[in-house]
Amino acid sequence: MGKRQIGELQPSELVVTILISNIATLPIQDVDVPLSGGIVPILTIVCFEVFISGLTMRSRTARRLFCGGPKMVIRDGQIMQKELRDLRFSVDDLIEQLRAAGYFDPSEVLFAVVETTGSLSVYPRFAARPATGGDLGLHRDDFIDAPPVVIVDQGRVLPDSLDYCGVSPVWLQKALEQEGIAQKDIFLMICDRRRKYHIVKKDKT
Repeated sequence: MGKRQIGELQPSELVVTILISNIATLPIQDVDVPLSGGIVPILTIVCFEVFISGLTMRSRTARRLFCGGPKMVIRDGQIMQKELRDLRFSVDDLIEQLRAAGYFDPSEVLFAVVETTGSLSVYPRFAARPATGGDLGLHRDDFIDAPPVVIVDQGRVLPDSLDYCGVSPVWLQKALEQEGIAQKDIFLMICDRRRKYHIVKKDKT
């Protein structure tokens, strides 16, 4: 199922999760039930889930059958009341999801879609959208403007992060010498592709 939270699982995946947890408790609660009585059904369900996942990736029909499809609940600024009833989605549920997306007034929303996981995707009207750098005519190099990453974690250097920032261990050593700090005394060090870094020292205990 990947690294997904419970709220992001498809209905079939949630059912599989509950079944596995129930079956796993049987050998634990009843000593007369052999361990294989729990392992075999769990492996069977896991194999079935892997098969269904592969099938849904290849077939749109299977994906709609097992996972359903998204439903548009606001179209062109109008709330689709029939869709809300079909989804058993109350007005309070809709308003709550809109607030979570940062919109307290439904009139600010042009389109809203309830995804198969139950989350709400919101596309606001132009006047309600936050201004972007493109709207303001600002242009930055995306490569240079990439976010900073951790390059030293509790005294341990992360080689992949050094490659991301385009720096070498030699550069890191020189930077630490300029700061007058040893690598083993670093709790956290972050750096970006402009070679701007920030160091947090370990507490002395």
